[in-house]
Amino acid sequence: MDFYLKPTPEKETSDKPNTIFRIAPDVDSECLLANLSENLASANAMISDLAFDLEGSRRHVALGILQVIEVSELLANRALDIVEVR
Repeated sequence: MDFYLKPTPEKETSDKPNTIFRIAPDVDSECLLANLSENLASANAMISDLAFDLEGSRRHVALGILQVIEVSELLANRALDIVEVR
């Protein structure tokens, strides 16, 4: 009877309890990398738009952030190209 009325709790994750967002444990690497790539592309578009509205040192900072995002996007896309599909 306890089997039906008191199911065993799911395995605890290593996430901190105050985490608002969590990644489903059964998501595969390809899906994670694809979402990472899309998020980086969105960040790239946002910072590009912002950078060209700024002047002086603020613009240089934004362009530096843009470069980090672009390199990260290249890395994520390369990893996505070589990920082993299950």
